[in-house]
Amino acid sequence: MNSSPISPVQRAQALEGLVRKHADDADRNRRLSKEVAVAFAENGLYRIGAPRAYSGEASDPMTQIETIETIARFDGSAGWNLMIGVETFGLMAPSFGECEYLIKDPLVVLCGSTAAVGTAQKVAGGYRVNGRWQFVSGCHNASLFSATVNLVEDGERGTQRFAAIVQLPDFEIQDTWHVGGMRGSGSHDVHVKDAFVLDKHVLPSIGSARSDQPLMRFPTGARLAYNKVAVSLGLARAGLDAFVELAAGKMPRFSSKSLQERPSAHRAIAEAEVRVLASRALLMQLVSALWQQVLNEQHITTRERAIFQIACSDAVRGCVEAVDLVSEAAGTSANFQSHPLERIGRDVRVVRQHLTVAGLHIEDGGRVLLGMPPEGAMLAKPS
Repeated sequence: MNSSPISPVQRAQALEGLVRKHADDADRNRRLSKEVAVAFAENGLYRIGAPRAYSGEASDPMTQIETIETIARFDGSAGWNLMIGVETFGLMAPSFGECEYLIKDPLVVLCGSTAAVGTAQKVAGGYRVNGRWQFVSGCHNASLFSATVNLVEDGERGTQRFAAIVQLPDFEIQDTWHVGGMRGSGSHDVHVKDAFVLDKHVLPSIGSARSDQPLMRFPTGARLAYNKVAVSLGLARAGLDAFVELAAGKMPRFSSKSLQERPSAHRAIAEAEVRVLASRALLMQLVSALWQQVLNEQHITTRERAIFQIACSDAVRGCVEAVDLVSEAAGTSANFQSHPLERIGRDVRVVRQHLTVAGLHIEDGGRVLLGMPPEGAMLAKPS
């Protein structure tokens, strides 16, 4: 367990120089730099949402959001990697049970994917795992891979999903992350071929472990959504900061006024600022209320989950809109790779594309508010 008296947010703030230093390398190399991943692990940041019994801190959702938001403000891809680590450890650690020794070392990094389902064929003493999984963020810095699988026994493939924990060197990274936004997240494919996994290393799937920990009683769908919003909030804040700095020194062509003096810039920063602040305030209000219900062991209704999902999806959309507003006002400066707004604009759009906070959930939440059953993956059943 991380015993530091310094809060996760403060530890994240202390890494600003390191994260910024490696941001360009991460974007160029299409993976999180090892130095940053090690610093996250050494400072216990990957495990802030994991139970204390698993070298974690069991930090409340508000702290998780603020910690991820802090790192994302320094670099979006680093914030994304941290967010994935927080989720993976937080939702998987309680499943480890008798194989807790696999993650005993606090420097161990765990990656995973639920974007595909492989197979685990029963053999003597364990399973043979095969498959290829997409979007495995941070895989280059991980020694363990949580592979989502169906079990195959006596030639029959089951439908229930499990997590097979595959250790290096039994998983291989495929160089597939050729993208524009979130390049530094290193979300490549992982391939596993005939890897032997012990029986006790096949665990309940992500988020499905039985636990009396309050965080494990928090709705899984909501938990997956709020940390994505944290990344977008950090990126939006970085975008607004970059615009304010630009405006102070830029004299647009064919203009007698500096950018700082132009009414269009005034409106852009005003509208962007209030959009981000409002989105953040609502998120924190709602997540705090849900957290209190969890602590009080109160039932969280489908309507409450729907409102929370709407707020999360709308917050990410709002962050993209805010960055668009200041990017438009910045003019061609925002299109140069040398300016922060160029990468921020690419990165924040990727958050909006993620299934857990996609705009389609706003409509599904609206169905619930009108008394209809939800249809989408995030709200269709309690999680």
